[in-house]
Amino acid sequence: MVAPRMRVIIDNDFSGDPDDLFQLVHHVLSPSVEIPFVIGSHLSPTDPFDSSDVQAENAVRIARETLALLGREDDYPVLLGSNVALTSLDTPIRSEAAEAIVAEAMRDDTDLPLYVALGAGFTELASAFLIEPRIADRLTAIWIGGNEHEGLAEPPSGADQVEYNLNIDILAGQVVFNHSSIPVWQVPRNMYRQCLVSYAELEERVRPMGRIGAYMVEAIERVTGMAGRHGFEMGETYALGDSPLVLLTALQSAFQPDSSSSFHVTVPTPTVELDGSYTPNASGRPLRVYTQVDVRLMFEDLFLKLAAFHRANPAL
Repeated sequence: MVAPRMRVIIDNDFSGDPDDLFQLVHHVLSPSVEIPFVIGSHLSPTDPFDSSDVQAENAVRIARETLALLGREDDYPVLLGSNVALTSLDTPIRSEAAEAIVAEAMRDDTDLPLYVALGAGFTELASAFLIEPRIADRLTAIWIGGNEHEGLAEPPSGADQVEYNLNIDILAGQVVFNHSSIPVWQVPRNMYRQCLVSYAELEERVRPMGRIGAYMVEAIERVTGMAGRHGFEMGETYALGDSPLVLLTALQSAFQPDSSSSFHVTVPTPTVELDGSYTPNASGRPLRVYTQVDVRLMFEDLFLKLAAFHRANPAL
């Protein structure tokens, strides 16, 4: 029996790109992590995935729906984040989720290290820090997002100037990067774009795995269908870019626990500008930037856990 080695708060924009559903399911099926709660976060305004003004509320609903398909809806509280981004560098949004991050970080009844696994923007974590700055010494943020770093990678052809997740709440990114001392492990755009699965893999190793497998693949099919209606053919792969959140937590090494099968460099944390670019800051605190992730371990573990879950729960 595998016992939890860490606490992982899951914070994601579940009404957006369905890669977050794969991350949520994979984390829930990973016994080495204790999940205190899940946060439903907002997207950018008018995002094509969800252009409503209740994106966080929709994210909560979808996360609960996903957990219900696993029969785990009563095991994990799903908390509401803010529906909007920060409007100030020094004023938090006191959402249910931000307050819960503070409470979890300030616990003194557990020695399990705390990670905040962020597959979206920084609104809730930045607000939590503004509410209680002491949390910076009591957790590690793992973030899927941000532009490429000069000297490490080039942006893809036609890339948006501001990376998708950073653009959700640039002010919150500035709070975390520029004004806090929170340790950050960053999986920037060039890295999460490498997390590709083929549709052949999804058909063989995800769809047949009961209701949850079909649900996950159908969520991707809705995206490819929407793209096709707009004249964009997506080929035969899909990026499950939030999955490194599982790899870098649940799948750490046994001895000297760390994400030892993936590579990173440590650089001074740059200053995040309002246009999403970085300005070098030689005195910035150490920032862990991933330069290679173990895609084999990450996806093979997902597929095998889904298969084991389906064998154990054939009615689900």
